[in-house]
Amino acid sequence: MTPDGARPSGSGEVTPAQGGSPVDRRAFLGHVIEAACAGSPLLLGVVKLPALVAQESGGYDATEHFYGMGVDVTKCIGCARCVAACKIENDVPEEPYFFNTWIERYVLRPDGRVEVDSPNGGLDGFPPIEDEGNVLRTFFVPKLCNHCENPPCVQVCPVGATFITEDGVVLVDEEYCIGCRYCIQACPYGARYMHPDKRVAGKCTFCYHRLVKGKVPACVEVCPTGARVFGEVEGRATPLAQFMRFNDLQVLKPNLNTRPKVYYANLDVEVR
Repeated sequence: MTPDGARPSGSGEVTPAQGGSPVDRRAFLGHVIEAACAGSPLLLGVVKLPALVAQESGGYDATEHFYGMGVDVTKCIGCARCVAACKIENDVPEEPYFFNTWIERYVLRPDGRVEVDSPNGGLDGFPPIEDEGNVLRTFFVPKLCNHCENPPCVQVCPVGATFITEDGVVLVDEEYCIGCRYCIQACPYGARYMHPDKRVAGKCTFCYHRLVKGKVPACVEVCPTGARVFGEVEGRATPLAQFMRFNDLQVLKPNLNTRPKVYYANLDVEVR
């Protein structure tokens, strides 16, 4: 981690304990949804998303959804189209080290060694593997914010800037964020960074501005192999529900009890 929390190259309303004004956030998100429905470009690096979806804004009701993502590791080819699409869609800084999502390559050696690299999040491609004859297995693992049901980043935020929406997405309200970095340090997945220009915490948002328009996240849309699947975690006949039904699923760092909502299929035990 760098001092700003960047990676190496390579619920419902805000509670009184969290602080903030849920009414103001509801009104703001109503304007966001109205703009989205009107076709206005909404880049999450520019537009700040508050906690609640305004039911009165029409069309979208957050209480009817509960989102998650599935990742089939065997289908990921490490092309990093998802990384590039995310940077463009969400106005993520172009500089290296800043990513909402990134790709890691795992190289397993017969002697038990595990080598992991992620050159510029995967955007620069992956160099040839040294000593190719001494490799047990290689595979790629997409990573991002896990949008936990029990997120430590929400627990440590002193001003309620990090919050969970009613549809299960963990977001950051840039108007509240004071840049204290507590959430960056608390995230066990290395999924947050300090935006170099705005000096607020940055992270994956599941492309929330797309969700309220009925679209999937940009990373899911551009994946050429269907390695990423998005939808309702339960109760709906969505691609994610089918993915979860027919795969033996794992989550990252299950011992931490963060209850992640990014579910991996065919994940090797060496992944950390």
